[in-house]
Amino acid sequence: MARRPFDLLRDTKVRAVIYQAATVLLVVLVAAWLADNTLTNLAKRGITAGFDFLARSARFPISESLLPYKPTDSFAWAFVVGLGNTLMLGAIIAVAATALGMVVALARRSANPLAAGVSTLFVEALRNTPLVVQLLFWYAAVTVGLPNVHAALDPAPGVHLSDRGLNLPALSLAHGELLALVAVLGVAAIVIATRVGRAASARSGRLHRYGLITAAAVAGGLMLIAILTGVGIEDPRLGRFNFVGGATLTPELVALLLGLILYSAAFIGEIIRGGIEAVGRGQWEAGRAMGLSDRQTLRLVIMPQALRVIIPPMTSQYINIVKNTTLALVVGYPEIASVTATTINQTGQALEGIVILMSVFLTLSLAASLFMNWYNRRVALVQR
Repeated sequence: MARRPFDLLRDTKVRAVIYQAATVLLVVLVAAWLADNTLTNLAKRGITAGFDFLARSARFPISESLLPYKPTDSFAWAFVVGLGNTLMLGAIIAVAATALGMVVALARRSANPLAAGVSTLFVEALRNTPLVVQLLFWYAAVTVGLPNVHAALDPAPGVHLSDRGLNLPALSLAHGELLALVAVLGVAAIVIATRVGRAASARSGRLHRYGLITAAAVAGGLMLIAILTGVGIEDPRLGRFNFVGGATLTPELVALLLGLILYSAAFIGEIIRGGIEAVGRGQWEAGRAMGLSDRQTLRLVIMPQALRVIIPPMTSQYINIVKNTTLALVVGYPEIASVTATTINQTGQALEGIVILMSVFLTLSLAASLFMNWYNRRVALVQR
């Protein structure tokens, strides 16, 4: 006998599909209403929507950047330059904060009362103080008492310290783009050679150092290319308003790195300490019974087990590090949020600028999460 329509509603699977379809339809309708309302309000104010402005000349300076930039470059390239600064900040802060966090975690577990007390004070002070306040403190600390560029301190030949930063001699390369390309290809070759070497070692039972050999070959190749194409040392020289040439470590970058590294290290230290504490004391005793030192026990026995507890919260912490780089606005460092704010002021394309900024940080956060989840699966216990 055929089932009546009302009988289908009694099926839980059918009702689940109906509820999900209704929810999706409601979300689509709300999104369509918001888009139509936004476009209507923009049209009333004579503001055109779209991303055509990205091809126009930006016509604003970026004080420091990892990638080359001129005010005549497009808004699109300005966003790329800001993204490059954000990625550089995120990488440096994540590595440095992890290393410092490990030291803090071990110090808090130390039997030495001075080490444990100092590390506890470090963690409690930084975790319970607003990050913005810390950034302002470090910016004031690195700029107080420094002279202007015309009265700069010269602690060493070619080194100048002023309120504009620390100016240092730098390598001058005739074909830096070629070296960068070779370096990227070399890193890829090292990764492949390392994997091939591990597979060969597993098959033969002998150690194959293909990765180390490839790394030495890449380093030698980069040095040879640099020598053949021309390499020299460029000293900074005083211009009309600032030093030009060489390398510059600005107060904004130093304050930002100090603030974010120390703040992140306080949280990471507690995550690592919690992971170590989660491993039973019997594991320490077993390591000592086997004749291992405490350092060897920590490296070979404790940390491989602690990583399974450490990695999930560390994923959230690394994502927070990426998002916290937007506070560079406080000290005036030009990362992507700063570039976005300037672009919105120049063009009035607020909606498009915010969409770009949200898309960038969503992509970075998802990439960090995917990488950490992949690593978590690699160190997870294999269930049989």
